[in-house]
Amino acid sequence: HVNNVTYYSYFDSAANRFLIEECGLDIHSGDIIGFVVSSGCEYYTPVAYPQQLEAGLAIEKLGNSSVRYNIGIFKAGEDYAAASGHFTHVFVTRAQQKSVRIPDVMRAAMANIQCNDSGER
Repeated sequence: HVNNVTYYSYFDSAANRFLIEECGLDIHSGDIIGFVVSSGCEYYTPVAYPQQLEAGLAIEKLGNSSVRYNIGIFKAGEDYAAASGHFTHVFVTRAQQKSVRIPDVMRAAMANIQCNDSGER
């Protein structure tokens, strides 16, 4: 059985991988960082180690300095999520920890996975 807190790790990993690989965010020494300010999860069916899992990531809302992600955790090859969740990042300056506008390069990459009002890309 995979403990519920582990799903939040999966959500964080999926979003951070996207931010690093697609948005160019330097999480170790970049000028901006993201703080998680809100999160939630719904569980539908249990998963167990060593079951292979896949994550799906979409952006529900892209604000000036914040982004809300929707994430699904799937058993490999399954069409329906075992769990779904969301969390919100607020981007801040590393030094002052003041909110900052999401840079255009990051914003463009985020727009590529943003859902419309009906939940479609």
